[in-house]
Amino acid sequence: MSKELIIFDMDGTLVDSSVTISNAINHVRSNLSLPQMDHDHIIAKINDHTIVPARYFYEADRFEPYHEALFSQYYTLHHAKELMLYEGIGGLLEDLKTNGFKLAVATNAYRRSTIESLKHLDIYDLFDTIACADDVSRGKPSPDMLFKILDELEIVANDAFFVGDGSRDQMASQKASIEYLMVNWGFSEYEDALHSVDALRQVLFI
Repeated sequence: MSKELIIFDMDGTLVDSSVTISNAINHVRSNLSLPQMDHDHIIAKINDHTIVPARYFYEADRFEPYHEALFSQYYTLHHAKELMLYEGIGGLLEDLKTNGFKLAVATNAYRRSTIESLKHLDIYDLFDTIACADDVSRGKPSPDMLFKILDELEIVANDAFFVGDGSRDQMASQKASIEYLMVNWGFSEYEDALHSVDALRQVLFI
């Protein structure tokens, strides 16, 4: 086994949550008396590391507790009918665990909605740990949550892969000196990315 730990981004990598994210952001915007944003526009900006998300989506300097409360409110009410795993992800995670890998999630989502999502999709118990935006002072592209995962599991960077779907993930991985695997079945499109779960499986099980 070449690696001991596989860290996954969540949205756009494990979970097809595009509808829920878009609707939840617009739910917050509605409560802030801001106009609704187009779904495709929101999804195109989710992984854009050149924007300040709180400012871009909510016209705020930073995410505030009431943003999280409103976002989580929508998630709680709608995740059961809007979220789904990408095809093949459930089997991949189970096979990785069976073969002795440790698994983790590093996501810019809030912890509450992350746990709700993973439990609803019946994969929460497969992960050894998760690191969310509200667990660290800086979300991706900062490497803080990746360092948190490595420290908690007592694993060095060379023994880990980070699997993600965007530039924020890639930059965080580079800063943490973790080997990165880009996938493009989610919110982003990269020509040199892995195009299927089967292709990712082949890399992870070399």
